[in-house]
Amino acid sequence: MYKLSVMQIKKISRAGRYSDGNCLYLYVDDQASKRWVLRLVVRGKRRDMGLGSFALVSLEEARDLARQYRKIARGGGDPFEGRKLSKGKYVTFEQAALNVHELNAPAWRNKKHADQWLSSLQLHVFPLIGSRLVSEITSADILRVLSPIWVEKADTAKKIRQRLRMVIKWARAQGFYKGDDPVELAEQALPKVKASGAHFKAVPYDELPSIIKRLRASKISLPTQLALEFLILTACRTSEVLGLQWSEIDRDDKLWVIPAIRMKSGKPHEVPLTDQMMAVLNKAASLNVDNGLVFPSDVNGRPLSNNTLRQALQKRLGIDATVHGMRSAFKDWAAETTNFANEVSEMALGHVISNKVEAAYRRGNLISKRRQMMEDWSSFLSEREAKIISIQTKGVKI
Repeated sequence: MYKLSVMQIKKISRAGRYSDGNCLYLYVDDQASKRWVLRLVVRGKRRDMGLGSFALVSLEEARDLARQYRKIARGGGDPFEGRKLSKGKYVTFEQAALNVHELNAPAWRNKKHADQWLSSLQLHVFPLIGSRLVSEITSADILRVLSPIWVEKADTAKKIRQRLRMVIKWARAQGFYKGDDPVELAEQALPKVKASGAHFKAVPYDELPSIIKRLRASKISLPTQLALEFLILTACRTSEVLGLQWSEIDRDDKLWVIPAIRMKSGKPHEVPLTDQMMAVLNKAASLNVDNGLVFPSDVNGRPLSNNTLRQALQKRLGIDATVHGMRSAFKDWAAETTNFANEVSEMALGHVISNKVEAAYRRGNLISKRRQMMEDWSSFLSEREAKIISIQTKGVKI
């Protein structure tokens, strides 16, 4: 019945495939390494299953494994799925999460998000269930993680929930996990949390001209002053301003092109530059460092932190608002004092058009209208009389 013996196998040195019978083969490569392969028909398809090297799996062990897997295949089962599930008995939840992080980190928009994804699990998850086998995670385990933060730290809990779900989905795809989704089951047992409805706190837009005057007259460090003023003028996100490189500025066309990798939307974004913005950039040129940053820290030359701008606004200037709230002030100004269409200010803010049909037909970026809008915004902030435009096209005001 069997064609091979241990003595024969030890003497084999020529590369090739050697049959032991019942579709079990010994493969020998050019370096005389030997491994077992079982040929199976699984649900009508022929497949080869590796059983390990001869150095680790003996002839008798290979035959036993072959019998087990052939029996499963003949019964209509999939021995590959069963083997994956058995592997899950050796993979902890923490190991699974680290694999998910490593797999997705290159695709996430920035390193900060990738770091936060992992640090949140290290803080809230791994101490509780990190050492448990991923194949044995239950809804009770998920409840242990989410219950302490579900109400008190609702935003954090929702992020953790989504990350737990990612790990379970990965484990399912690997064949390490079977059964109902434990995250979904745990969520059904948690209390309903009312949405806070909280938004980034903004100042009334008509207070911004005086805030810029106070900023310029303050003793706040020059890089922070310039970065905060540039942020207000451009209505861009904090991370976009703090990461600004000189290579992104086109002085001739008075245009700032933010690369896709630094945009929340994942698409390049053009910001028309006004004279007032260019004046800020000219002052920033004196902060010369060799890393290309426009607003480097005067302490270490690295990018300023979000906290630096927040402290400058809230502590040093005494403004009860968030830095991000400056974008809201710009949006309020555009809606309440200008005739620009909503889509113009939305594009100025770098927002993605939510209406898929509209987005499909909107090929341009309205740069001409946005340039005029930013000129009016700069004029307003410097307390010069802004010209409100009203363009008529086929009888429709836009």
